[in-house]
Amino acid sequence: MHIDKLERFWMLAIAVVIGSLSAVLLVTAFLFEVRLPTPYEQFDPAEIEETEFAEPGVRHMGGNKYHVHVLAQTWFFTPDEIRIPRGAEVTFFVTSKDVTHGFFIEEHNVNLMLLPGHVARITTHFQKPGTYKILCHEYCGSGHHTMVADLIVEAPSDSDSDEEK
Repeated sequence: MHIDKLERFWMLAIAVVIGSLSAVLLVTAFLFEVRLPTPYEQFDPAEIEETEFAEPGVRHMGGNKYHVHVLAQTWFFTPDEIRIPRGAEVTFFVTSKDVTHGFFIEEHNVNLMLLPGHVARITTHFQKPGTYKILCHEYCGSGHHTMVADLIVEAPSDSDSDEEK
């Protein structure tokens, strides 16, 4: 069977493109741990007071691991200030009480869409001390521009270093 040179070229070019895209996808998924978001948990938004979001905040899970429960609602985040130590492994559990909101932490690979009744979860590390803004990036009404919280990554103090020695 004879295959024309031009046809062979395009078959090879398509195979190279598909192979390259597959390689990029695999490297991104496994080497950089980038995953598609899926709801971690679901609940009836009317019963939010019976969930862990009734008292959102930072929970120390032992070692250098923290769980942070954040509730988004028109037009603020609760808590509006989160403090964690540098280098901590932080798992965010975030949901919306009322409408669709966004959850974006500047300078980090944290970007979630929040739907009422759906819990979004993401785990990340914060290596650089400083204050980072948490922003809502989904338009949620006339007060959307005020929907900001602070994430403060604290460097260990000298007294903490002395206690560890």
